Amino acid sequence: MNILSVLVIIPLAMLLALLVSRNRAYVRTVVTVGFGLVLAAAVAVAVVFLQERAVSSEAMLLTSSTVWYAPLNIHYAVGVDGISVLMILLSSVVAITGVFSAWNMERDFFVWYCLLAIGVFGYFISLDLFTMFLFYEVALIPMFLLIGVWGNGKKEYAAMKLTLMLMAGSAFLLTGILGIYFTAGGTTMNIMELSQMSIPMNHQYWIFSLVFIGFGVLGALFPFHTWSPDGHAAAPTSVSMLHAGVLMKLGGYGCFRVAIFLMPQAAHELSWIFLILTGISVVYGAYGAVLQTDLKYINAYSSVSHCGLVLFAILMLSRTAMTGAVLQMLSHGLMTALFFSLIGVIYSRTHTRDIREMGGLMKVMPFASVCYVVAGFASLGLPGLSGFVSEMTIFVGSFEHTDTFRRVLTILATTSIVVTAVYILRTVGKVLFGPVLNPDHLKLGDAHWYERFSAVALILCIAAIGIWPSGVQHVIYESLQPVMEQINLF
Repeated sequence: MNILSVLVIIPLAMLLALLVSRNRAYVRTVVTVGFGLVLAAAVAVAVVFLQERAVSSEAMLLTSSTVWYAPLNIHYAVGVDGISVLMILLSSVVAITGVFSAWNMERDFFVWYCLLAIGVFGYFISLDLFTMFLFYEVALIPMFLLIGVWGNGKKEYAAMKLTLMLMAGSAFLLTGILGIYFTAGGTTMNIMELSQMSIPMNHQYWIFSLVFIGFGVLGALFPFHTWSPDGHAAAPTSVSMLHAGVLMKLGGYGCFRVAIFLMPQAAHELSWIFLILTGISVVYGAYGAVLQTDLKYINAYSSVSHCGLVLFAILMLSRTAMTGAVLQMLSHGLMTALFFSLIGVIYSRTHTRDIREMGGLMKVMPFASVCYVVAGFASLGLPGLSGFVSEMTIFVGSFEHTDTFRRVLTILATTSIVVTAVYILRTVGKVLFGPVLNPDHLKLGDAHWYERFSAVALILCIAAIGIWPSGVQHVIYESLQPVMEQINLF
């Protein structure tokens, strides 16, 4: 059995184990041990990958393929490069920290949580387009119930809006995938094999647009981003963590792995259109966060800005900018998971997320408050943390272009750094260091041990990338070689 399949089998085994009991202690044991094993498997995959990469120059390693629908040449084909390995590690870290943030949730919640994990890990290991799409849908379907049943506020509205918009994106995506398959000859759906085939340019235009928009909806591409703030605000804490920390990365990863890699000529021709849209996402998301007073909405609009930056960098089609895009996916995944984890801690004590009703929390919740400050510093790009490394790499790579259009867009995108500092420092100053507005808040308790574990694990990962980025950058840089060879043909 291929080691990559273990990443799907473990969550599936957890799901089945959860169905046999409702005992809360049993549920906690299953999900904690299970996702601990997933993290161990992800680390093992990374180690084996690095060992094989030292002796192999193949674009994808740890590959295997089994036919499961011969008429359309659909295979269960798996394999990884450095970028997908990093996404797997990110997903495993966010998934297990999400378990601790959902420590008091019931069994049925974790059943759907495991199904979501199956979709995420299956997506990142897939090399077959249809299998990749199938796991993509498996990851999205549980969101409706996780938000609609266990969410808060306008949860039914948010769940329905999210589902309808992502279903529309999936329709675009499926049409694009079938377009790739049939225009490339109808002989394979393997991404690596398709990259060696020629898709007629008159078809590339519409297929690229369909695929990029289809994945871009999940990646918060303007103007298809509106599901994101409502979805994040209504979702339970751990779902917000996994949603913003991992699910939104499916969009950026898909744009890179499918749209850019398989249709580089169309990417060259049409990138200017999508650069405008992603540039709007970056700036609009930052300004949108300034106007919010709900902690979750602030972080949700911040995610629109940061995920827009991922798509913006991918469309620059330069190696440095794409390296920054992957770093940004890692950085945003960790820091937004940390944000939502801490917002959950604050909300569970204060019963409000309105920053106008809070103040002085540093006095009564010092641990959670310090962690929130660290998350804020990572978001605004403080040197020594992951946000600085990723954003500077993106802006340097984007400014490498000599044409005025891309340089102007890059300069406009950098303004989001200043705006981010405004809403982060304003929130920190008011909520943590401002005057105590509610006397009852003086009686609040700090984070529990399981909430502390979640926060510390995420902070260590954020600091590790910020302090030692070269190790991660080297893995990404090598994995971009096949993509750059495709891009440089045109």
